[in-house]
Amino acid sequence: MAQTSGNGGHSVQSLPPEAIALATRMFDAARSGQLDIFQQALPVGLPANMTNDKGDSLIMLAAYHGHTPLVKLLLEHGADPNVVNDRGQSPLAGAVFKQETDVVQALLDGGADPEHGQPSAMDAIVIFKQEDQWKTKFEEAPGRGKVVSSQSSNQEP
Repeated sequence: MAQTSGNGGHSVQSLPPEAIALATRMFDAARSGQLDIFQQALPVGLPANMTNDKGDSLIMLAAYHGHTPLVKLLLEHGADPNVVNDRGQSPLAGAVFKQETDVVQALLDGGADPEHGQPSAMDAIVIFKQEDQWKTKFEEAPGRGKVVSSQSSNQEP
């Protein structure tokens, strides 16, 4: 289901069934990495920062499931790599957790802040013993320290 914040206070229940079905299809497509759908939908107005009822953005779902080409496409269309879900998790921390090396690099290139979210990606590299691989890159990331985090939790998306 699509998140309803910013739509004038309308609830999901007030959306037409077709809109709910389209949103559900987009979230499923992000999880499964269906690049072709987004190559068509983003240029004609699909919001690159659309989130579901758990606050998971399209880029969060694509990143968590290891779909680097889709992550890059979403970034090209203005997706924010620093949007956290309702549990405070960032796409970058999710990609670290899943050990999605190419996704991590794409998010860093796209301006992801490794200090954002709870736990942050900086925390995640310690938790998941990936400091040797990422610590220097995270410390030198162009997006580092650009976002102030206010949410916290340790659940996975």
